[in-house]
Amino acid sequence: MRLLIVEDELDLAEALAAFLENHQYIVDTVHDGRSGYDYASSGNYDAVILDIMLPQMDGIEVLKLLRAKGIATPVMMLTAKGEKEDRIKGFDTGADDYLPKPFDPDELLARVRAMLRRGGGYTPNVIAFGDLALDCGEGILRCGNRSERLSGREFQVMELFMRAPRAIVSAERIMERIWGWESDAEINVVWVHISNLRKKLAVVGSSVVIRVSRGLGYSLEEGK
Repeated sequence: MRLLIVEDELDLAEALAAFLENHQYIVDTVHDGRSGYDYASSGNYDAVILDIMLPQMDGIEVLKLLRAKGIATPVMMLTAKGEKEDRIKGFDTGADDYLPKPFDPDELLARVRAMLRRGGGYTPNVIAFGDLALDCGEGILRCGNRSERLSGREFQVMELFMRAPRAIVSAERIMERIWGWESDAEINVVWVHISNLRKKLAVVGSSVVIRVSRGLGYSLEEGK
């Protein structure tokens, strides 16, 4: 699942992104309200973590514009302020949850999961296709009694395939979804991760394969 963090404290934004990526989320970060609105209004995110006090445009205004545009993505508001009036304003504007700073990262994670469930964005912890299962909580690929742990990016690529088996996904689309719009990574990083996943599918003895359709992209298929 893909999250957007809009937070102008750079250290906090980077720490939250690393924490959430370690729990198998794809995370983008931006540091001002204008960029936050531009990214969130794309509709590419399952949830947004939005600070209230932001340069260029505050979080309340960002949320107000998103809701006015019909963007229903779940939004959690972050702020150093803890007064009741701030919470009320956030909820009245369309926030789904509210967490005052400072907070425990584990609480934020639990609230994000709960928010995604309430917002209809909840997906099961284990995805299955053919004889293969992907444990989204642990980042582990399983087939029968064999298992292989995936790296963060390997997990994200495999999850993309497992959630849309048999669909052809281009390398460019994988780059956009996993590495993000502003990544400096080259397209060959996709090929490397596909190669690594094929090796791990072989290690666990799965009949599922990642098939290439030349000129189109890759798809997850049940082998014969």
